[in-house]
Formats: sequence, structure tokens, C-alpha cells
Amino acid sequence: MPEQILETFLEEELKTSYLDYAMSVIVGRAIPDARDGLKPVQRRILYAMHDLGLLPNRPFRKSATVVGEVIGKYHPHGDGPVYDALVRMAQDFSMRYPLVQGQGNFGSIDGDPPAAYRYTEARLSPLALEMLEGLDEETVDFLPNFDGRLEEPVVLPGKFPNLLCNGTTGIAVGMATSIPPHNLGEVVDALLALIENPELTTDDLLGKTIKGPDFPTAGILYAGREFYEGYRTGRGRAVVEARAEFEETRKGYRIVVREIPYMVSKTTIIDRIVQLVKSKRIEGIADLRDESDREGIRLVIELKRGQDPERVWNLLLLHTPLRTSFSFILLVLVNGEPRTLSLKELLVQYLEHREEVVIRRTRYRLRKAEARAHLLEGFLRILEDLDRAIEIIRGSENRQEAHQRLKEAFGLSDDQTKAVLEMRLHQLTRMEQGEIREEYARLQEAIRSYHALLASHDLRMEEIRKELVELKEKYADPRRTEIRVGTDHLDFRPEDLIPDEEVVVTLTHRGYIKRTPLKSFRTQKKGGVGRLGIKLVDEDWPQLVETTRNHDHLLVLTHRGKAYHCRVYQLVEGAPASRGRPIRNVLRMDPDETVRAVIPFRDWEDGTALFFVTRKGYVKRTHLTAFVHAGRSGIIALNLEEDDHLVTVFPVREDQDVILATEQGQGIRFPVTEVRIMGRPARGVRGIRVLSGDGVVDAIPVLENHDLLVVTRYGYGKRTGMEEIRRIHRGGKGVRLQRITAKTGPVIRILPVQPVDEVLLLTERGISLRMAVARVPRISRVTQGVRLMRVKEEDRIVDVARIQANGEEG
Repeated sequence: MPEQILETFLEEELKTSYLDYAMSVIVGRAIPDARDGLKPVQRRILYAMHDLGLLPNRPFRKSATVVGEVIGKYHPHGDGPVYDALVRMAQDFSMRYPLVQGQGNFGSIDGDPPAAYRYTEARLSPLALEMLEGLDEETVDFLPNFDGRLEEPVVLPGKFPNLLCNGTTGIAVGMATSIPPHNLGEVVDALLALIENPELTTDDLLGKTIKGPDFPTAGILYAGREFYEGYRTGRGRAVVEARAEFEETRKGYRIVVREIPYMVSKTTIIDRIVQLVKSKRIEGIADLRDESDREGIRLVIELKRGQDPERVWNLLLLHTPLRTSFSFILLVLVNGEPRTLSLKELLVQYLEHREEVVIRRTRYRLRKAEARAHLLEGFLRILEDLDRAIEIIRGSENRQEAHQRLKEAFGLSDDQTKAVLEMRLHQLTRMEQGEIREEYARLQEAIRSYHALLASHDLRMEEIRKELVELKEKYADPRRTEIRVGTDHLDFRPEDLIPDEEVVVTLTHRGYIKRTPLKSFRTQKKGGVGRLGIKLVDEDWPQLVETTRNHDHLLVLTHRGKAYHCRVYQLVEGAPASRGRPIRNVLRMDPDETVRAVIPFRDWEDGTALFFVTRKGYVKRTHLTAFVHAGRSGIIALNLEEDDHLVTVFPVREDQDVILATEQGQGIRFPVTEVRIMGRPARGVRGIRVLSGDGVVDAIPVLENHDLLVVTRYGYGKRTGMEEIRRIHRGGKGVRLQRITAKTGPVIRILPVQPVDEVLLLTERGISLRMAVARVPRISRVTQGVRLMRVKEEDRIVDVARIQANGEEG
């Protein structure tokens, strides 16, 4: 045959080839059939094991035998995927109702792999037989295997509702399926309810019959809006959580994990906990042991003395796979096409398939019954004149003559005549004759029932109902997974696991950050020596302090004018004396960046504007929403001159004034409206004109009924009435806020305060002092103030935080 060359566009050929490949993966590998819930490889394994006679009441056979049978006759792919599918169908922690009984090492929930198929043995489980029942009664279509030598079933009869009971997962080309397992009893109840009333909706079935997924590894599932919506639309999500108990011992508490989320390896959980403890992201864990055995999972987490088990457990749920989000996609093949179905539609697909099986099985049985009845009719005719029949047979020269004479004499068909000639002599006894008549009567009754069944949809549904009830009585078991309905855990937020308590966020000079519960700091009187706040390492000291709450957002701004975002609870929690964790482990900052402001806030859309102040006195306003995409990698917050840097940032309102303060005690007050709203890249406008050798060190918004607290490097400070700082236009030199001497040192911070507030002072050497604002005298702005804290000669104050009476930062 001469060679032919067909010209085509490359893009058309690629498109066609890719679509062919995609459909091959979708239909032939990854997506289950809606009728029996099996992928082709699973169906072929069960069929091959059935052919091999590997029934539950027979001895096990090597898995290698099964794998060889499957790839040699039905599945032209590698032995690895076939054995993997076989193993999964035998794992009681992967399948809610295993279809294969395994003997040997079939892997473990610890993540251990199974032994090679030459070492393990397998046979069908009783439920697998329910899937195959009726296969020899022409209930399903068969098609040729890959080489045309044999035939294999297109789908299994599937008396057991495998799709919903065992679930499945699969990734195809451009689509994926993830169907969770369910409880057999609940699935049967839903099917029975649908048979009783086909008009029921998914909402009618949810909660009343099917409560939700029932995982083989149990656990707790939180069902919320998105969970129930997923059963209606075919796409949803649920949060699955491990179950634990708190046991009190002489040394404290221990957390004992009894159940873990579905498809999560216990080894993965253990490794993650070990990493968190080593990195000190979770503190308070003294020991970790795996005491699991054949009786079940027992993961023991010993806590240090005095640790709150509820708090540690919440942190473990937040940072480990002990709590996971389970997304489900109810994608199946319907008539060879991938479709995403609702819960009701999945149930309807099963019922329609079973009705088709019942119809085809009934037709098969009817045909067999009619054929047998036809033969019995011939027997009965012969028995009416048995002597004559015997005489004809004896008088015939050969079988062909006897066949023809009997057929003509008694009006028999060829099949009837053949059966009479093959009849054994013992069947001519009176007892056998009675049995023939009884059998014929039974067959006539069966034939009438078969005709009625084929003619009535209701009778077919009744037949399916009886099968389902029988299935439930034989195999149903109690629910394992607890469903907690009406919670917010579906829209899972990590902060839900962290108490929204007041904390102090501390950042050190060397870039270590932490959060400390505010209750860890006790109040002292003015002039106290303080207490050790942070353990010094490599001459590190606190640089910045903010009081906030665990659930707040944090906008972190650096001296280079970049903005980063994280949540307070994402910071490591530490005691007052602990160092914390490098901020670069939380945010992707450059090594030479220094944090200048940490702004806690609750909501991006609260209308807040941020006020930026630079060392050279430039200011600008920008809406908070401009930084919503900051993230951990950061974005540009403002452009700076080469010799300038960002000093501070704080939120402001339209009706507020702001005060800028310099190192040498100068300050200026002007309305924020003198600074227009600008975009992120803008440099800003001049806020205060600074003299040579001076620079802006801090700025604050003016708050009604608040005083101005000024604190200097060597522990001096004072309160001044805001009314003493008159309002002028921005851009001037301002007025004196503090008299600077060698004893006071330069100004380091200014704060708006009230007498009922407290302040937290931190020094370079890690000493902290919490004191009441009421103990700070209210005096003139031109004075040097009083000693707030005794600072040693080699030490100095580096930061001050205001603590309002209600514990929130002002």
C-alpha cells in the first residue's frame, strides 16, 4: 500500500490528541461510574477475583496471582497501579467497607507501605459478592477486553451502594472527584425514603437520613452552610477534626488522641508536632508517644506542669493535620460523560441502575422459567399416556425415529422431545411425577410474578426495597464520625482556635517578635525598678511594643517604607522573659529592614486612613485598604528620599489633629485634613521643618480628653494638657514639647494617655515596668518632667506602650 501523507495544522492535531488523551483518563482511569461507584481498575480486580473463585469462604490466594490475572486479561497497564488499587480496597482505614479481605502487610495508618504483592494474599469480601451478585444473569452489558479474546463487564450489578458508602478520589485531566464515604445504614435509609417518596429533595434527605460523611477513621466533622450547599450543588467543604481526651496526671495533663482525620497519616501528625516543638512554635509539650496497637489509635502528648491542655490542643489543631479541611466534589460518569451531581441525583442514579438490573435479571429468569416450564409441559403430556410413549420408544429403530414419532404423537416441540428422550427412568415413578407437577405449578407462579414485575415500576421498587433492607440487616454498623451541625467551623478560621485575649506584641532590636498575654505583666508603682521582661541574648533589647488582641490583623511597616501583613495569633506566644521568634520567619523581610510600626486592626473595610511620618518630617495619608494585598512578602507603602526613612505610622480620622515630635523636644500640631489622601507610592508633603542635627522621632493623633505623655531616653517623662500645644499649619518649626538636658536625654516617644490608663516601659537591657498614668504628674510642656523609671547608667529606655483601662491600645 503506498504511503499516504495527510497535512493538518499542528494546533488542530494537538487539540484532538489532547482531548482524546483527556477523555481516556477521565473515562478509563480516574472517574468512577455513577452506577457501581467503581473505577475501571477496581471493577476489573473484583471481576478477575470472582473468575478465580476467590470467595470469602475459600482460601486466600497470592496477590501476585490477582495482579497477573488483571493485567494479563483486562487492564493493560502497569502492575503498580493495579496492586495499589487492590491494597486500598483491602485497607479498613481507607475504605469504610472494604471490598477485599487481605492477609499480610497491606500498609498501615502510620503511612507504612504494603509488602510486595508476592508476600500478601487476598480474596473477596462478602460485600464484594453483593456487588457481583447477578453478574451471571445478564444483568449488565459486557464488552471485549483489550485484545478481543475475552469479555468484561461494563459495570457491576452493584447491589451494595458502593459509591456513597465507600466514596472515592481521583484526579483526571482538568477535573477531579472526591466523594466521602458514608454510613451504609444511613444510605439505605435515604434510598428507602426516596423509593417511598421520589419527590424528596436533597434538603429533605440531609440530616434526616444521611447525616453526612462517615469516615473509617472516625473523627469529628463540622457541618455548616458550605457543607450542606455542597450536597446540593456537588461541590462543598467540611472541617474534620481529631478526637482527643484530656487526662490529668501527677505531673500535669496529657492529651490522648483516639481518632484522626480521614486520609491523614499518623506519622505525618507526629512529625509535624515534633517540628513545632523544636521550632518553639508550640511550647508546653514535654513528651510525645505513640501507644497505638490493634485496639486502635492512642497518641499521647504529655504536657509540662501548669500547661492548659485546651490551649495546647487548640494550637495543635491550628498548626497540624489534626484538623483538616475536607473538600468534596461529587463528580461521576453518567452514560460515559463526567457530571457533577447532587446527593439526590447520586441516589437516583443508583436506583435507576438497580431497577435496570432488576428488569434484566427478571427477563433472564423469566426466559429460563419459561424454557423450563416448556420442557415440563412436554413431560406432563408424556405422563398422561406413559405406556404409549414407552411403546413408541421401544418400537423405534433409532433415536431419530423415536424423536420424530414422539413429537408427532404428543404434539411436542423439538426441545420437549429431546428432554423426554433424555429423561431418566427413575423420573417415571409416582413420586417423581408428583414433583414434576409441583415444579410446573411453581414455575407458572414465578412466570406470573415475573410478568407482573416487568409490567410494574412499583413492584420493581418494592423488590429493590427488600434487597436494601436485607443488605442493611446484614452489614450496617453504627456511625463512627460525629457530625456537629450548626457550627461556624465549616467556614474555618484559624483564629477560632485561639482565645481572643489581650496580648503585648514585642519586637526586639535584632528582629525577634512574640506575643505575651497582658496578664503576665503586673502593675508597679512609679519609680520602681521593673522586672526582667526579655532574656538578653547577644546584646538584644526590645525595640517596639504594641498592645493588641490575638484575633487582630497586624500591618508591619519598615524604615524602608514597605508594608507587610500577618495575624497576631501567627506570632509565637512567649513568656515575658522569652526572646520570641525571628520576624523573618513570619514575614519575608530583607535582612537590612527595621520595623518602625506595627498597627493592629480588626477589619480592612473600617474606613481607616493611615498617617505616615518620616525622619525628615514628611507626612502623608493613605487608606488602609490600599494595603490589603500586602501579605507576608510585602508591598511598597511610600517612596522615600535616599537619606530619609519612615519613623512611624498610625490610623487617623478626618476630625483629628496630629502632633509630631523631634529628638530635641520640638513639636507641631496641625489638622490631618491639611494632608490629602494619597496613593501608596507617594512621598507625601512636609509636616514639620526640622533643624540640622534633629529629626522626627514620633508622632501621635490628638485624642479628646487625653493628655500628652512625653518620655525621654533616660527615664524622664511628664503629662501635658493637649490644649497647651496650639494648632498651627503644617510645615513650620513648631513649639517646645520637652526641655532636653543631659539628665533626661532626647525624646524617644510621645503618647496620648488618660489618668485611668497604664504604660509599659521597656529598656535596652530587657527590663520592663508597668505603671499607672495617674502617677505621672501633669505639668507644663516646657519642663523636663520627673523620673518615671530608674535606668542604669549603661541602659536606656527604647520603647513605651500605652495600655488603656479596657486593655486596648490607644
